[in-house]
Amino acid sequence: MKSAIFLKTFRTRHLFLSQLLLILFVMFESLTAQTNTIRVKSEPGILNSSIENAIQRADSGDTVLLEPGVYAIHDLQISKSITLQGQEGSILDIEERGYGLILKGTNITLKNFEIRNSGSGFMEDFAAILIENSRDIHVEDLTLTNNFFGIFIAKSERILVSNNNIFSNAKRQTTSGNGIHLWYSKNVEAHNNTITGHRDGIYLEFVEESKMSGNNVFSNIRYGLHFMYSNSCSYIGNTFEDNTSGVAVMYTKNVEMLHNHFINNWGANRYGLLLKEINDSVVKYNLFESNSVGIYSEASNRVLIEQNEFRNNGTALRMMANGLDNRIEQNNFISNVFEVTTNSRQNPNHYEGNYWSQYEGYDLNGDGIGDVEYRPVRLFSLLAEKEPLSLIMLRSIMAGVLDTAERVFPVLTPKNLVDPKPLMQPNQ
Repeated sequence: MKSAIFLKTFRTRHLFLSQLLLILFVMFESLTAQTNTIRVKSEPGILNSSIENAIQRADSGDTVLLEPGVYAIHDLQISKSITLQGQEGSILDIEERGYGLILKGTNITLKNFEIRNSGSGFMEDFAAILIENSRDIHVEDLTLTNNFFGIFIAKSERILVSNNNIFSNAKRQTTSGNGIHLWYSKNVEAHNNTITGHRDGIYLEFVEESKMSGNNVFSNIRYGLHFMYSNSCSYIGNTFEDNTSGVAVMYTKNVEMLHNHFINNWGANRYGLLLKEINDSVVKYNLFESNSVGIYSEASNRVLIEQNEFRNNGTALRMMANGLDNRIEQNNFISNVFEVTTNSRQNPNHYEGNYWSQYEGYDLNGDGIGDVEYRPVRLFSLLAEKEPLSLIMLRSIMAGVLDTAERVFPVLTPKNLVDPKPLMQPNQ
């Protein structure tokens, strides 16, 4: 009996010691594993040569370090799990021959160099960087100059694009690409990038569970942000300024747009934010300033538009009546020409607790809420919709009389489009 117990104890201890030794061996191997840095010098006039040779010599985890200089490249493929890193003055010049870097792999990092002068064309989406069928890719601290597409991401996941400057000089939509283009991808994050001079600053199509934050997107010739069929994505703390058509969000559900600035999108058919067939989404804590239209919403349902500031827009909110159950609450409407416009006398949406700078009601009990409900749709906005030249009468006494009469006895404007609890002071 005692020998059996002894034998069992011995086997248990032996197994424990074996497992412990195995763990210590693995830890030792990981601590002693070394990664190499392979330094590369430019070879003027020799296409791909020095970088391509360094990549071929590199093992998984190694860093290929570019010395300052100009490297002629095109269609340079990276499939190994390496870091390609530059220094100040490290420039990859595609010389308008096609793509720059083509990434097809996992755990690849690009960092701290410039790529310029991609090819362009109607049949190929040439890009400074093409990421395809890849995952766990980091693109950081790059400058992308004068490229057709800046970064083109397709059928990939877990991609980080951060702190890049993406500049181009697009003149026409048909001959230009997008700054960051995402297609059929998942878990992509784009943070703190500056993007200008492209067709669309950021473009998403069939993208899921991705996040764009802290980007400065300005002076692109179509949209600052343009995305379609891309569910469960977030857009937080970005600035979209002076893009020809503003920002467009289409055919999508479960979108969060928080703390963004939509500024100076002014002119015919320009919007701060266009919502088309958007469902179950949130637009909150944003600034809409100096746009022809702050938000244009069409066929969108169950969207919460809350605690935004609409300031100095032509029309702050244009809400088409084919959208249902949207809630417009606790926003500030300040110094807009028209606060709300619509295309029907029916109102399937809910307005409550907003501050309207054109409100002339009173608050006798001092609770901060107006004692008289507010009708934000002006009769003159309907006239201007049908006869744009009538805007020359906007500041006339007659326009004011018509608006006042319509608010007291609504005949043409939506009778039930009212804010029953207008705020007396802006919402903080």
